[in-house]
Amino acid sequence: MRLDGKRVLVTGATGSFGSTILPELIKANVGEIVAYSRDEEKQFWLRTQYKDAPIRWVIGDVRDLQRLTESMKDVDIVLHAAALKEINFCEDHPIEALKTNTLGAINVRSAAITNNVDVVVAISTDKAVKPVNTYGMTKAIQERIFTSSHELLETHTKFVVVRYGNVLGSRGSVIPFFKKKIEANEPLPITNIRMTRFLLTLGQAIELVFYSLDAFQTGIIFVRKAPSCRITDIAHVLGGEHYPTVITGIRPGEKIHEILVSEDELRRSEGIEDYVLIYPYDVYVGESVNLKKEYSSDSQTLLDIDGVRELLSKNGFLK
Repeated sequence: MRLDGKRVLVTGATGSFGSTILPELIKANVGEIVAYSRDEEKQFWLRTQYKDAPIRWVIGDVRDLQRLTESMKDVDIVLHAAALKEINFCEDHPIEALKTNTLGAINVRSAAITNNVDVVVAISTDKAVKPVNTYGMTKAIQERIFTSSHELLETHTKFVVVRYGNVLGSRGSVIPFFKKKIEANEPLPITNIRMTRFLLTLGQAIELVFYSLDAFQTGIIFVRKAPSCRITDIAHVLGGEHYPTVITGIRPGEKIHEILVSEDELRRSEGIEDYVLIYPYDVYVGESVNLKKEYSSDSQTLLDIDGVRELLSKNGFLK
């Protein structure tokens, strides 16, 4: 989809994803960006960076349907990134996670339909697949809200979802957490030495969003294939081979391995180059399926320490 002249609203515009996609939208020559978030302090500092950019800054919460509906007037594309995503916080405050991640998604959907938005792209996570924590559960329901094609086909608005694993350097991810521990000269906590995670760069996450804008039908989940590695190898690369670690045990709601495509989704999935497209339940892909088993962070060849070092170095996480 050509973005020239389009009006794009980004929810959670001051978060890791939102603040990263703003300059990319400017490069794409959009007509206007509506930066929608509830964090006035982050908005203040971002406004100083984009004084001459075509950005309209809006203080608002996805929990507020009226504010969302007003803010989406004449908008062509919505990128829905607002979320409560800290695992521990969501476990301790499940109702708050539900209000933002699930009920907020219902509000985004309703406001988009009311305003005849062309495309809504919802940002999801591998934790929504076979969820074991509150964050994943609320995001899994969010996915269903946006991919229930049988009730959305009669609307003008097209709804798609992008799903990916850990984004390097994003808020709450392991790399900035480990770096802070190293700066404080504290041992790196490892919950389980077998633990693996997918690794996606912010650039790849943005690329996936742009790729999804060309979806030919509503209700598709887009997955970006990604490398994975052991968390212990990230610790060794960041801290050095002999930097101390401590085994803390699995935390509530934590998996040893993450999954991007479940076995249930395989029969309606299609692999296209670097992407996997997961179609709604009422669409059968059949012989075009080329994934034979669920796509989990331990089901492929893991990056070794040299591979992790190269990936982190290329993306500016190593000096």
